[in-house]
Amino acid sequence: MLRKTSLLISLAALALTACAKSEQILPGERLNVRDVLTGGYDDGAAPASTGPQARAFSTPASVTNTDWAQSPVSPMVRVTNPALGQALKPLFSVGIGAGDGRKTRLNADPIVAGGRIFTMDANHQVRATATSGQQLWSATLVPQRDKAPEGQGGGLAYGEGKLFVSSGFGMLTALDPATGRKLWEQDLKNTATGAPSYRDGLVYVVSGDSTAWAIESDDGRVRWQFDGTKDFNNIAGAPAPAIDDKYVVFAFGSGAVSAAFRQGGLQVWNAELLGRRTGVTIAGINDITGDPVIAGDRVFAGNHSGRAVALSVYNGERIWTAKNGALGPMWPAGDSVFFVSDLNQLVRLDAGTGQEIWSRDLPGYRPTRNPNRRRDGAYANHGPVLAGGRLIVASSDGKIRAFNPVDGKLLQEIAIPGGATTRPVVAGGTLYVVSRKGVLHAYR
Repeated sequence: MLRKTSLLISLAALALTACAKSEQILPGERLNVRDVLTGGYDDGAAPASTGPQARAFSTPASVTNTDWAQSPVSPMVRVTNPALGQALKPLFSVGIGAGDGRKTRLNADPIVAGGRIFTMDANHQVRATATSGQQLWSATLVPQRDKAPEGQGGGLAYGEGKLFVSSGFGMLTALDPATGRKLWEQDLKNTATGAPSYRDGLVYVVSGDSTAWAIESDDGRVRWQFDGTKDFNNIAGAPAPAIDDKYVVFAFGSGAVSAAFRQGGLQVWNAELLGRRTGVTIAGINDITGDPVIAGDRVFAGNHSGRAVALSVYNGERIWTAKNGALGPMWPAGDSVFFVSDLNQLVRLDAGTGQEIWSRDLPGYRPTRNPNRRRDGAYANHGPVLAGGRLIVASSDGKIRAFNPVDGKLLQEIAIPGGATTRPVVAGGTLYVVSRKGVLHAYR
């Protein structure tokens, strides 16, 4: 008993001695542990902007283009600043079929080629409309044993006198652009919710957000294919492949970007868009929503979870990272890149460093009568397109907006009844966009 008492006294004395000692302060920088939840830490991203800036912008020369034949992610088809008048007014409006519904979405961007505007509605009805607004023909891509709502998404591309259409039913189809007659069809074994791209006799497309295809445009035979990493947290509508003289660049739902030789299909490099906007629920979706865009020796791309990058087109090496996601293709022009971010902002970055020059808020959540009610609806903003020297964004809130690329100042608003559901396209000095009601609107 005496031994136990002595031991307790000794331990108490040691404890008092330890408490009497001053706390040792370790050297080094102090960081808030909560910063990891708010993005206030450095993960190799470009330095943040000190605030909106009105930095000079050398606007590329305006060019009058007759066609907008496919997604402008490839340099050989992209017109950096297509001609467009300053005071836009409605030219015509014509129905193209089914718009957005409870179970269906219209998300195929229109294209313009050979004096025709080609569209696809939410029920996979492909239509050709003359640039005067006259409807020419329509064709359905719904298989006989299926129903329209069972397959969503798809896209259009034109080349070599053929119209190429991908669909949510997993088919790539070639149509005669003059009549809509089916020329050939290739089964991709999975959904093809994104637009195809065409160059030199080959059509490139992604199926299932995980498989890259190269299809011969003459007869629809498979030239080559390769598989990427599968992922289930994807956004409807896969990015269109980007093509230059040597490579084709694909993006997959897993957040991977891959380049291959465009003729033989040998993979050259693979890059992952790592990093996310932490503390935000939507950041759990790491799909590539900012379609890879080739400009010079760089590939610009962005994901849904708060990151945009510039990669080397030759080896996939990351040049810079910006803490902004991209919800559509970035638009490179001059020394800058422009895009709609995952926070529904129109953003201008320095193309060389990735540093933000300015950002402007776009329509975000739908307003509610009760300010305490949970916000369960958001607006979609499609674009931007640099045309007529200004940035054009079409929104589902019922407005098409034009912004100054120098400082992001709002220059013009035009009404689009029903709100936009596709990106704007410009050809022949005319702006075309499809509304959520399934109506093709033309402005000039």
